[in-house]
Amino acid sequence: MGQAGSSFSRQQGKSRTRPWSDAGKTRTFAPVAPWPEYYEKWVLIVTGLCVLVFLLTALAVGSGFSGNIDREVLLWFRSAEDTTNAWGPAWFEEAAAEVTTLGGYTILSIVVLLTAVSLFLLKRITAAFFLLSAVVTGSVLSSLAKLLFSRPRPDLVTHMDMTFTSSFPSAHAMVSTFTWLTLAAIATRFMPRRALRVFAIASAVMIAVLVGLSRVYLGVHWPSDVLAGWAFGGAWAGICWLLANWLGKKLPRHEELGNAEARTDTTETAK
Repeated sequence: MGQAGSSFSRQQGKSRTRPWSDAGKTRTFAPVAPWPEYYEKWVLIVTGLCVLVFLLTALAVGSGFSGNIDREVLLWFRSAEDTTNAWGPAWFEEAAAEVTTLGGYTILSIVVLLTAVSLFLLKRITAAFFLLSAVVTGSVLSSLAKLLFSRPRPDLVTHMDMTFTSSFPSAHAMVSTFTWLTLAAIATRFMPRRALRVFAIASAVMIAVLVGLSRVYLGVHWPSDVLAGWAFGGAWAGICWLLANWLGKKLPRHEELGNAEARTDTTETAK
């Protein structure tokens, strides 16, 4: 009897670590481990730091303090003999131009819309509306920030990409940061394993960093523009993450946003 009881306990423990468990003919989604409460504190701290970095960068740009650093870093990506020639072979320049599209409105709109439609089809309507609201409002904030600061684009080097708006903050850096991070934040609410959650967030950060660096490499942004864009985007993504976590606990239909608490949902019955 003791052996049977211990065996049953071990099976229960194992079921918590598997995304799917079989119980007869019914497949049941195993409990999703909630984000630890201290994660919320860390996200709050990082969000506050991002706000601080943005404000300090804006002050540095407004006072002209960042001018020399901006010029040095921008010229570092160009040939000393010819500033119209970016560092690296032609294929590297093409790669940078392709990477920068990951922060453009066209690619991001397609990704967000496809994700939203997928969430609708999965009957995660709250999550779909939340995603669209977070991205749209973040994009509006980006446009308003550009209008407020109206900083001219770099004139030291030849632009290797077309531009249509002012320079500060970098919209590519900002929008890519909060969009990819918001996508990752929503995805993690449906991921049963912590390793997958960390991978999703790390991937979003990597994409945002590459997009920001590509903007400086292509000569269309000052480095401080990109830094401000990263900070603003990170702050908005953090706010959205905290709001999603709060809504996931408070909304009556919280399962549509991804439940922050452990849960067990019957998802399909084998035929």
